[in-house]
Amino acid sequence: MAKILVVDDEPQIRRFLRISLTANGYTVLEAEAGQGALDLCRSERPDLVILDLGLPDLDGQDVITALRDQAGQTPIIVLSVRSHEYDKVEALDRGADDYVVKPFGIAELMARIRAALRPAPGAAEAEPGVVRAGSVTIDLGRRVVEKDGREVHLSRREHELLAALARHPDHVMTHAELLRTVWGPAHVDDTVYLRVYVKQLRQKLEANPNQPRIILTEPGVGYRFRVGEER
Repeated sequence: MAKILVVDDEPQIRRFLRISLTANGYTVLEAEAGQGALDLCRSERPDLVILDLGLPDLDGQDVITALRDQAGQTPIIVLSVRSHEYDKVEALDRGADDYVVKPFGIAELMARIRAALRPAPGAAEAEPGVVRAGSVTIDLGRRVVEKDGREVHLSRREHELLAALARHPDHVMTHAELLRTVWGPAHVDDTVYLRVYVKQLRQKLEANPNQPRIILTEPGVGYRFRVGEER
């Protein structure tokens, strides 16, 4: 089973998670501070990180940025008492894959862990097809995205969202469809996730993110991926 790194300065939380995760077949690593988490991530290469934001040495948001730079596409689930939307948006902006507010239900957390560890669509077998939109080229089989001939680095979630849109070119996909496809059924109401990741994709792919020509908003409905030349 997967190796999970739990980063939390509260011994009771770490103990509870260690018992619960071990009972579900996971191998558990523990860190009580941000620097320890970065060191363990470098040496042990966990499959997933559960991260509290209130750490004694580093701000958890900065740890997300460092983990994303260091650990690539390793899923990060934030587990925090901070419940404000701006905390969630910042964490997602910095590269977190999910956000769970304390107190939490262990069954829900386990479901989110399973979703985060689920193989990305197309990972098991190559998916043929190249989609072009203006200066952007998406090779769905190779999971490579290029803009103006240069490869664009995308996180796992960013790629999954872009691929979900690109598989249905010029077709409106609703918020619920995209959330269900990329994050799973438990997230069909979490539109903040979708808004943040669409913004990130536009910043990486659009010539002018404030006037998108590739990922278009269909107000009150969802998004549409427009293929062909930019107009």
